[in-house]
Amino acid sequence: MNQNTNTKPDYKAIYRDILHQKFPHKMEECLPLIEKKHLAAIDILALNQKIFGQLNADSKKINQKYRSYSKSDILQILDYQKKKKLNNKQVAIHFNLSRNSVSKWKKIFLV
Repeated sequence: MNQNTNTKPDYKAIYRDILHQKFPHKMEECLPLIEKKHLAAIDILALNQKIFGQLNADSKKINQKYRSYSKSDILQILDYQKKKKLNNKQVAIHFNLSRNSVSKWKKIFLV
């Protein structure tokens, strides 16, 4: 039996199936993201919002518990903050993060 060391879900296939089966009218809007070579956490969040719309406060809180970010995702968020000249609170609100997480990431990755 071959064990696959890549344990990440295939988000492209998952979202493509969701769009084909339940939301074919949103396919054109989501296609640029799905066709990207690599989907970052930011792209997955954007796809989720385009397909399912805005979540209520309870759903956001539950979903936030299970998020994880790779180093490249974190660096992309910090780069977004720098380009848009946002403070930690503004970035945290935009990406639905904790201000403490943003602050910690800056200390770790932008020393």
